[in-house]
Amino acid sequence: MPSSTSPWPPVSCWRFPLPTPTMRRPSPRSCPFAGPSDRADINATFLQPFVTYTTPNAWTFSLQTESTYDWQGDQWNVPIAAQVAKLTKIGGQLVQLQAGPRYYAASTDTGPEGWALRFNVVLLFPT
Repeated sequence: MPSSTSPWPPVSCWRFPLPTPTMRRPSPRSCPFAGPSDRADINATFLQPFVTYTTPNAWTFSLQTESTYDWQGDQWNVPIAAQVAKLTKIGGQLVQLQAGPRYYAASTDTGPEGWALRFNVVLLFPT
């Protein structure tokens, strides 16, 4: 919880991934979703446990996983990610800059393997 002397306003962040033709739909278990009936069933669970620490000068350190279990194929996708983020202003715009490595501890047959990097720039519009 930010202190009342913090120069930064409290901000909420919601993430809504949009499905794409190459993306499996992560959801708690399966439910019917548009498409031809002869297409393969999708039955997956998405888990995203995380731990974060934010310093008084707006640095955030996090460790997380964005794991998906494919119930149809009996396969896991388990990327483990560490990120560092800094909340700052560029011009008058409040932004969060994030970067960090991720390692795929487990992957589906056609999924990514090994190491990857993630870079994010998040524009913030506090209300």
